[in-house]
Amino acid sequence: MSLRQRGRGRVLDGTGGVPRRVVDAVTVTEGAPAWPVTSLARGLLRSPPRLAALSAALLSVGLTVVGLVLRLDLPPGWQPEQPATPDLAAGLTFPVVGAFLLAHRSRPATAWLMCAGGLMCAVNSFSEAATFTFAAAGDMESAGYLRLSMVTGKAVGGFLLAILFPLYSPDGRLPSRRWWPLAAAGVVVFSVDMLLNLTRPDPDPALYPWPRVIPNPLAVDFLASHNMAARGVTAVLISVLAVLALVSLVLRFRRAGPELRRQIAWPVFAFAVYVAFLLAGPAWWLAGTIWTGLIPGAIVFSVLRYQLYGIDTVVSRAFVAAGLIAAVSAMYAVGAVAGLALSGYDRIGGLVAALLAGVVFQPLRHRLRSLVDRLMYGTHGDPQALATRLAREVRETEPANALAAVAAVVKDGLSVTGVAVEVYEPGARQVQVGLLGPAPRRVPLVWHGEPVGRLLLGSPGPRRFAAAHNGRLIAAAVPYVADVAHAVRMTADLQRSRERILTAREEERRRLRRDLHDGLGHALTDMAMSINMARISLRTAPASADRLLLDLRGGMDAVSEEIRELVYGLRPPTLDELGLVGAVRALAQEGTPRVAVETEGDLSDLPAAAEVAAYRIAQEGLTNVRKHAGAGSAVISLRRGKSLVVRVQDDGRGLPSGPRSGVGLLSMRERAAELGGTCVIGAAPGGGTVVEAVLPIPAAPITAGRP
Repeated sequence: MSLRQRGRGRVLDGTGGVPRRVVDAVTVTEGAPAWPVTSLARGLLRSPPRLAALSAALLSVGLTVVGLVLRLDLPPGWQPEQPATPDLAAGLTFPVVGAFLLAHRSRPATAWLMCAGGLMCAVNSFSEAATFTFAAAGDMESAGYLRLSMVTGKAVGGFLLAILFPLYSPDGRLPSRRWWPLAAAGVVVFSVDMLLNLTRPDPDPALYPWPRVIPNPLAVDFLASHNMAARGVTAVLISVLAVLALVSLVLRFRRAGPELRRQIAWPVFAFAVYVAFLLAGPAWWLAGTIWTGLIPGAIVFSVLRYQLYGIDTVVSRAFVAAGLIAAVSAMYAVGAVAGLALSGYDRIGGLVAALLAGVVFQPLRHRLRSLVDRLMYGTHGDPQALATRLAREVRETEPANALAAVAAVVKDGLSVTGVAVEVYEPGARQVQVGLLGPAPRRVPLVWHGEPVGRLLLGSPGPRRFAAAHNGRLIAAAVPYVADVAHAVRMTADLQRSRERILTAREEERRRLRRDLHDGLGHALTDMAMSINMARISLRTAPASADRLLLDLRGGMDAVSEEIRELVYGLRPPTLDELGLVGAVRALAQEGTPRVAVETEGDLSDLPAAAEVAAYRIAQEGLTNVRKHAGAGSAVISLRRGKSLVVRVQDDGRGLPSGPRSGVGLLSMRERAAELGGTCVIGAAPGGGTVVEAVLPIPAAPITAGRP
């Protein structure tokens, strides 16, 4: 797994990998949570690496600042040859950036090198200033010992930042095993250089640039004739090693793919300029110092803009917060100045500052956030623009292709390699645009509290401004995708409903054909044959003809009964004869137990489909009461309001404890579902069973065929 994938995985996995903060039907947040001080302290204590990194950063900054103060306070004769060195800038910036990366779930070797190397540079800066301070005060012995720590810090810090750091950037690994000799050579050269400086003989006072010679407690005098030349050689070798370390970074850049090239382009440029200043010599001390302080900035820019570690939203909030603090502080400063300028009106000045801060705060916050998004993502980082594109696409695309069109807009807007939308429905449907990769980010799609699908996001694509994991963009896109997913589900449900209706119609036609052909058709054929035989035997055998006619009369009764059954299967005739209430009352009077019928509302002009469904549900419910309930009484209630409610309740033994199944129960539910209603079967409050069906009825019922 690459460094980029590791960093992203931690941001994507929610509380099992993120405090990010999904979502949500969409639970997507935009950055790290604002922990209280106590929670932050506990988190640091539970994570020794973070605590160590933070301690190194604080110590480094403290040593550098103290060293700078001591340097500025030195007498003129004891001022160092160079007012500032690259180690001064490195001590202020490198450990802070390294600790920042380590504190946000990024643990490459390069971050530790930044912390350790910057700390040693801070030791060098502090020791140098302290050495001259003690020497200026006349304590030459202490100055001599402090010089040893200065030499050690300079050698170790230079090796870590000038050689190892470029070799291990940006993923914490060497480009290949062939670069091990360079790292080993760096250890040897810097160790020799440090040893030569630690054992340096005391120089000639006439050639010494400061008032008194700072003695070296580890001086080796018999090497005096060779020490200077040897240090010249090690200085050249150090420059060569720095150039070779830069070459390793350049080669890594040339051999990398587009994604890795974007990540290391800025560090390559920053180190190239630094090496140029290093080779230019002490004359370029000011430019080298300033540029050294910019190198961590280039690394942060690479990390954030190209999402090397996935912590872009953290810094986005940091930029916004810093801008707001600066702006509000400026407002109050203006108020303070106004108060001083207007003697006696300081309260008015403070009030004006407070009002200005309140008026400017929210627009400024929005503007700063937009600027940060534009800086990090370009034009693709604007949630409002993405929402506008999605709304237009949903409005203009036909329903059949809306899901694919929305997925394409999300892919382009988030700059990812691929997007897939999964819709929860029978035979789950998925539309995919592009390539998701092995570990896509999963975002649930929720429509008014109901899960309707899932949005899958691939890794950031090759485009320069990748906004794949910006929480505000995802939060802006998810509602539109959820709407389309819900519409797809509804369309699929409608299609399945149409298919069921068509299937039911064709099945009914086949049943009618079979009944007419096999039953009624054969009966009519037999009757025709009986009539012919009766005609033949009427004159010669009247008695036989009479028997045939009697059989024919019985056959006609059977045919009439069969026709009634066919008609009854289409629609109960009692509904047309008695209406819904009368037909249900007739059902109630057919047997035991005693059944009461209660009605409420106007039940005379119901749609035919609602009448049939209500009658069949009441009939099936009453059949269950008489066959299975063992009830002493039952009540059927028909109530019409905005919907038609059919309720069948008995005082029998109640529902069985085990699973319930049966054609009758399924039939009642299906009849209600066909009209878009519901049918619930449960226990009655006082014992027994209750069946309640709610059937929607149109506002203007269809009464075609009725006078």
